[in-house]
Amino acid sequence: MNGVLNIYKEAGFTSHDVVAKLRGIVKQKKIGHTGTLDPDAEGVLPVCLGNATKLCGLLSDKEKTYEAVLLLGQTTDTQDVSGKVLSTSPVNVEEEAVRKAVLSFLGDYDQIPPMYSALKVGGKKLYELAREGKEVERKPRRVRILDIQIHWIRLPEVSFSVTCSSGTYIRTLCADIGELLGCGGCMKHLLRTRVDRFEIGESLRLGEVESLMKEGKIGEALLPVEEVFAACPKLYMKKEGDRLVHNGNLFFREDMDENLSQTGALREIRGEGQEAEKGQVRVYDSSGCFVGLYRRQAEQGRESFRPVKMFLS
Repeated sequence: MNGVLNIYKEAGFTSHDVVAKLRGIVKQKKIGHTGTLDPDAEGVLPVCLGNATKLCGLLSDKEKTYEAVLLLGQTTDTQDVSGKVLSTSPVNVEEEAVRKAVLSFLGDYDQIPPMYSALKVGGKKLYELAREGKEVERKPRRVRILDIQIHWIRLPEVSFSVTCSSGTYIRTLCADIGELLGCGGCMKHLLRTRVDRFEIGESLRLGEVESLMKEGKIGEALLPVEEVFAACPKLYMKKEGDRLVHNGNLFFREDMDENLSQTGALREIRGEGQEAEKGQVRVYDSSGCFVGLYRRQAEQGRESFRPVKMFLS
């Protein structure tokens, strides 16, 4: 099977656990997830099957949306309530100060990754070093908070949703808000509600996937690879141009079938939208088989298209 399943990761499972269980359910080894969720966290985890595993890195870099509950007045070694308590403080702050502190993180900011994370330093994962009682220097990473909505403030707890760039740790965001307020803070709950086009309302629990497999309806839940790039215009090749794309080569505009291709939409890839900014297009051979994702560019003074990621089985 080739495609993407929108899985609802339940609390208590690691992202690796989800992949392992799915391999048993769908009887297929080639499966990968698109971005780790902490064991205590819940929500959207797109899982790629077959040739869709080539998408893993691309989807990991997409924007994500979370709902979180921040607990003020407590810090832990993991930056969430599952960790060892390092300090407790009274929460003597006004609601307006909390609101101002949370919203102050809108935009770009330099975030120091937590020790309990899967990032590697010197070939070793940070959480492995942390479990050995070691703490190493971590370089700040520029992350982007695109949107924050505060749902309620019931001190010492604050509920908010956040849309952010890839690589953003919501645990660390909670800790940084607490530090700014002077009382410390950690994350009490986390729910990921969106990864790019994958929404929580359409996600499936593992039990539901198992039922679909038994009923022979798993295909209904599997998003084809090409649909992940639905915002990109479609280009179809002439028969004589098939050999170019089948071998992952660059091609020129004259190699594609102008009658079948969305040539009018090519103008749009200079316009709005994330894929438009990248100048990316979906390429199909003359028989209508999806070949891969290409990027439009100027080559030798002519309009050309160079491969970004190939998906031919």
